[in-house]
Amino acid sequence: MISIKGSHFQDEMGRTLLLRGINLGGSSKVPFNPDGATHIRDGFFEHRDISFVGRPFPFDEADEHFSRLREWGFNFLRFLVTWEALEHAGPGIYDEDYLDYIYAVLKKAGEYGFHVFIDPHQDVWSRFSGGDGAPGWTFEAVGLDITRFQETGAAITHQLCGGPFPRMIWPTNGAKLAAATMFTLFFGGNDFAPLALIDGEPVQEYLQRHYIEALEQVALRVRELPNVIGYDMMNEPLSGYIGCKDANTYNGLFKMGKCPTVFQTMLLGDGYPQEVEVWEQRMTGPRLVGHHTVNAKMVRAWRDDVTCIWKRHRVWDVAPEGAPRLLRPDYFSMVNGRQVDFSEDYYRPFANRFARAIHSAHPGALIFLECEINHQPPYWRPEDGPGIVYAPHWYDAFVLFMKQFSPWVGFDIFTRKLVFGPRRIRRSFAEQLAMFKRQSAEFLGSAPVLIGEIGIPFDLDNKKAYRCGDFSKQIRAMDRTMRALEDTLLSCTLWNYTADNTNQYGDQWNDEDLSIFSRDQQMHPQDMHSGGRALQAVVRPYARSVAGEPLRMTFDIDRKMFVFEFRHDASISAPTVLFVPNYQYPRGYRVEVSDGSYEIDRERQVVAYCHTETREIHRIRVTKPY
Repeated sequence: MISIKGSHFQDEMGRTLLLRGINLGGSSKVPFNPDGATHIRDGFFEHRDISFVGRPFPFDEADEHFSRLREWGFNFLRFLVTWEALEHAGPGIYDEDYLDYIYAVLKKAGEYGFHVFIDPHQDVWSRFSGGDGAPGWTFEAVGLDITRFQETGAAITHQLCGGPFPRMIWPTNGAKLAAATMFTLFFGGNDFAPLALIDGEPVQEYLQRHYIEALEQVALRVRELPNVIGYDMMNEPLSGYIGCKDANTYNGLFKMGKCPTVFQTMLLGDGYPQEVEVWEQRMTGPRLVGHHTVNAKMVRAWRDDVTCIWKRHRVWDVAPEGAPRLLRPDYFSMVNGRQVDFSEDYYRPFANRFARAIHSAHPGALIFLECEINHQPPYWRPEDGPGIVYAPHWYDAFVLFMKQFSPWVGFDIFTRKLVFGPRRIRRSFAEQLAMFKRQSAEFLGSAPVLIGEIGIPFDLDNKKAYRCGDFSKQIRAMDRTMRALEDTLLSCTLWNYTADNTNQYGDQWNDEDLSIFSRDQQMHPQDMHSGGRALQAVVRPYARSVAGEPLRMTFDIDRKMFVFEFRHDASISAPTVLFVPNYQYPRGYRVEVSDGSYEIDRERQVVAYCHTETREIHRIRVTKPY
């Protein structure tokens, strides 16, 4: 069983655990029946009669995939479910078949030794606003018409874009009307939209209640499974408009494609054509490349009988001469004369509410908290409840957004500057990940840190590797990422494993292609490793259970040399266990230790090391046998 002690995970014998996990799976964002892959337009708006049974894979494939993941050294799963998968048919109507399916898959995962935490996954609110997560009826409940988002600029979706989907364009939906409105209502409706009621209930209460009650259904169904240890609060939450100090500005994480200001998103949604800025992401940063008229046909994103919710709240109106005007540029930044803080004022109360509800359904469950990308977490006080894990996301941003790799170029997400040179990049990446430890110490009482998403896209250089078979760049890019984890001794759940990944459509969602497995690379189905991508970097030794404090861990994929150092805890008598994959050492390996003794179990792919009491710090080195 996994528990937490101070700033680390531990097992029942008190050993420190380093969790090497995987997100399962990438296509769990979309329905299985009918196929909801985002390149498919047919049936897109028929959102109530769907099923996610079969995500992340049909149950009859479970043994194959769990066997492969165990062979590759994974011992932990971030298991994706979506609110839509649970409650797509309508408010309060839960998909019992899907709940039964989840239970069966997670029980099977336990048979293969996997511990699990549930991830209520969403990206920019919903499939209908260009991401995934919330059911379509959430938009209908507030008066929005999902069939009009594309024309009004309220969202850009893969299904309706009418051509190749621009690279990594989907996150810009967080600044557009559909997603920004829903997140504002979900987290801050009581302050920013008090007139908005759904069946007499305040919109914030209505949306949060349904979200949390849907996740409670999962907790009630799987709480008896000992391998299910916790629940993420929400994948990559966004603040919507909350905190925007000037509605005449763009309010997104980064600029790419059409970038309307906050006020323009509202006008576009109410049928007013707008000239909006168009931006490109380049190696040196965003660049304004022109302007484009959006919504020339004057379509409304709201139902015909519904007034724009922000117009109702006097954020803007129409002047007597007929021109729209912005009344409160700072509407979303001030409440009762006080500057708002999204993390403290809105996310923390939601997190408290979520944790209380989950603990009532599944006592003792760990709560995995992540916050808005590139923002600090809320302060978590002892009275807020126990069992918090900090689970932020981190990517090699240059590789992710440019879909290119150079050993000489990296990016610092905190300083928003390029980093040059392999040594500087390695140091920068380690510093970036170490920042999350510092944030945990400052805001969360030194809760354990697990990087909830980390990985690389495999479709680099316009999918060149799929044509020539040379995955060397992917291997180097993944190794650079994995070294950053080793340098900071952090646990992670890698993004991702997609059972139905293909070279053409990637992870079946928004042209993303980050799966470490693809059927299209599976030339020899009887070979457990066939279909794996960049396994030379992914499948690597690591310390799994440590009888004390980990101090240093490195793996050189060229020399096949693994080094681990730790300081022992005198109260722990259990051995330190290393995962040492046969994939890296098909002809065996040598083990050198500073002291003590060890046993090699090639079948289980582990080395069990027993330290002595004569030394404080112990060192284990694994190398090729010659």
